[in-house]
Amino acid sequence: MAKAVEAMGQSVGATLKSLVGLSIAPEQLQGIQQDYLQQASALWNQALNQPADVKIADKRFAAPEWTQQPGSAFMAALYLLNARTLQRLADNLQGEEKARQRVRFAVQQWADAAAPSNFLAFNPEALAKAVSTKGESITQGLQHLFHDIRQGHMSQTDESVFEVGVNVATTAGAVVFENDYFQLIEYTPLTPQVHETPFLFVPPCINKYYILDLQPDNSVVRYLLSQGHRVFMVSWVNADDNLAQSTWDDYVEHGVVKAIDVTRDITGEDQVNALGFCVGGTLIATALATLAAQGRKPVKSLTLLTAFLDFVNTGTMDVFVDEAMVRMREMSIGPNSPAKGGLMRGGELATTFSFLRANDLVWNYVIGNYLKGEMPPAFDLLYWNSDSTNLPGPMYTWYLRNTYLENKLCQPGAVTVCGVPLDMRRLDMPTFIYGSREDHIVPWDSAYASTQVVTGPTTFVLGASGHIAGVINPPEKKKRSHWTNSARRLPATGQQWMASAQEHAGSWWPVWAEWLASHAGDMVPALRQPGSKQYPVIEAAPGRYVKRKA
Repeated sequence: MAKAVEAMGQSVGATLKSLVGLSIAPEQLQGIQQDYLQQASALWNQALNQPADVKIADKRFAAPEWTQQPGSAFMAALYLLNARTLQRLADNLQGEEKARQRVRFAVQQWADAAAPSNFLAFNPEALAKAVSTKGESITQGLQHLFHDIRQGHMSQTDESVFEVGVNVATTAGAVVFENDYFQLIEYTPLTPQVHETPFLFVPPCINKYYILDLQPDNSVVRYLLSQGHRVFMVSWVNADDNLAQSTWDDYVEHGVVKAIDVTRDITGEDQVNALGFCVGGTLIATALATLAAQGRKPVKSLTLLTAFLDFVNTGTMDVFVDEAMVRMREMSIGPNSPAKGGLMRGGELATTFSFLRANDLVWNYVIGNYLKGEMPPAFDLLYWNSDSTNLPGPMYTWYLRNTYLENKLCQPGAVTVCGVPLDMRRLDMPTFIYGSREDHIVPWDSAYASTQVVTGPTTFVLGASGHIAGVINPPEKKKRSHWTNSARRLPATGQQWMASAQEHAGSWWPVWAEWLASHAGDMVPALRQPGSKQYPVIEAAPGRYVKRKA
């Protein structure tokens, strides 16, 4: 307890010291003040003389009720002016960079929360609906609020529409192995012949695996099966108290390495093709570098989707991580805690990620669910997003310290995993690396930085949209775009790569499928019976682990 209090004191002290050290140049402050007064005066005069011409170019105020009432239009326009001015002040602060980032983040959070659209008394659209429904919308909104309080999280979609194994995670298959950390699913082939080299998915353990198998028309798993691959999937367990002392090494050894070995045993192949998504990419890269140090190379090709190997730029997440914060976690749920472990609750992680895009993932639902009494539409991706998972504290805190805080994974020999020094330069297999241009969790230039860590033949593709929507982009929908670069040698930075990249309409999946086929071997007859004599079928996919709630 004394150490925890000391860490808290250091955190508060360091934060206050860095904040006190911030300043703004007098000439910049004066310029911002003059601009604000000029714009505020012009807005006031316009509201008095030409109220119908007050413009509010923001989707939060797009409903006609905002412009039909001059008072509401003026209030929204003044709010936007205030928010822009505060952001300018934050952007022009001088001082320690992390303190500047924290101030900018805090200002953005305050501005998002203070929008008049978030309050019933100031939202003309919600008030008009209350009048037209004779108060029924308010009653419904309160019912939605009480429901969300009972379930422990805000509803981002109509969760009653979806059920795992019924209308999400429905691709046919069987669980052929399980241990305390994961179940291994083998999927039923969709083609009479398959590539001889099997394919293994390693999804993030922070969420459930079925982001890769939502519904038939947007399932990465089903797409790969249709391309003639024999597909296996790691389904991580939702950690409970039994795993509260588990470590990063445990997830590498008993998770990723075991999944690779079982897949090889079942198929009889010496090597597999493998994919790691987000934290799954960091895990599998760690596992393969560890195996290489032991003289083993069981993976023929590697695909990394929106994954960090070099944590040089962690985007907004960097705001939350410092030495004192990590020490606090280590002392409360990590190896230095009284119980030598604990759980990082999935709800806390989900809330943190939601507030990285607060307008879209928080306040949008406050307005719709509670102020207007509307049920959010059914959306499989958001259902998955709300299906959070717990993580073992020691595993989580090791990850925080050695990646976000100290960025040691890409430094040869800086850490030891499973008893051997970690050296990512041992990743010399052909590697396909994907980043999403608007990714707020793994900034695309950090995904690109992995090209400078691995040492084998490397292909990089950039997709449009964000961390999830950019990845889940089936070709049939003909949405978004992607960028490639035909340069023989990948340049040092993402910006240099982008300068000579070519944009193409549609999904990046076909580019990846063509690359993967070149590493998947000959076509052989597909086996219809999953598993093997050593690994018989345990249960039908999607299995029990994915259905366990946090």
